[in-house]
Amino acid sequence: MECVFGLVGNGFAIVAADTSAVQSILVHKNNEDKIMALDSHKLIAASGEPGDRVQFTEYVQKNVSLYQFRNGIPLTTAAAANFTRGELATALRKNPYSVNILMAGYDKEAGASLYYIDYIATLHKVDKGAFGYGSYFSLSTMDRHFRSDMSVEEAIELVDKCILEIRSRLVIAPPNFVIKIVDKDGAREHVWRQSVQDVTTAAV
Repeated sequence: MECVFGLVGNGFAIVAADTSAVQSILVHKNNEDKIMALDSHKLIAASGEPGDRVQFTEYVQKNVSLYQFRNGIPLTTAAAANFTRGELATALRKNPYSVNILMAGYDKEAGASLYYIDYIATLHKVDKGAFGYGSYFSLSTMDRHFRSDMSVEEAIELVDKCILEIRSRLVIAPPNFVIKIVDKDGAREHVWRQSVQDVTTAAV
């Protein structure tokens, strides 16, 4: 029951993701961070099979870092999104990755942007996007309340509304979410919205 969503505001982009690691009927942990920093001004939020999600996002992160190391300049968000889409398209004909991605970034010239990349290598630049069962509720909530000129505070309030809808209406809703922001000051963690602490094994 994964939930990943994001939006672009006035000079920033926000992505949020649930933090549950689930297999079949088991919850393994409630503090799995599904949003990775690609570099100082890019975030990649992913949903899908846990092995594919971790392996592919790390692969993209290392290749983005390698490009910057070799050339002395970082990839733009659009270039990183197109590279990611190309790798998914190549893998689609060999050994497909079951992973869906929202990539957020900030560039000096282009400003903040958000890219939607699904498991069959579809790429779109969007103002708002979502993956997972939570998308049924977060997309409709963002359709109703989203504005392109939102401030950070208004965007966080909208993200909280999406989380509340998911928790209220999804049958097996993830309890915890992490919210991250990228703007001219860089990519950073904003806050965790937790209703359940991490599952720990009690001593017998």
